[in-house]
Amino acid sequence: MAKAQASAKTVAKKRVVKVDTHGDVHINATFNNIIISITNKAGQVISWSSAGKMGFRGSKKNTPYAAQMAAQDCAKVAVDAGMKRADVYVKGPGSGREGAIRSINNNGIEVTSIKDVTPMPHNGCRPPKKRRV
Repeated sequence: MAKAQASAKTVAKKRVVKVDTHGDVHINATFNNIIISITNKAGQVISWSSAGKMGFRGSKKNTPYAAQMAAQDCAKVAVDAGMKRADVYVKGPGSGREGAIRSINNNGIEVTSIKDVTPMPHNGCRPPKKRRV
């Protein structure tokens, strides 16, 4: 019985994503954190990092320095995988947007275009009814 369970368990290999030289960098900069994902053109994630993953806690997570460190960590993995050029898509109102882009460019990934994809409400949700006291 124990032998059958041992043979049923297999070690899962980490899937290697095919990396082209051109990809996308998605920067999600919120008020509380910054998340950076580097993908190939098919949308498969090659590397990712965030300010929280880099060890920043609390209000330090939304600083430009934390964004720079997260982008540097993310770019190193992607460059080792073979990425050379990338289009950058920035989303959100966070403070580390420019620092992250600059750090990606300085760590071996040539930034070919920068596009802001922050969602904007056309008229938004219906506001709550007036408060009666």
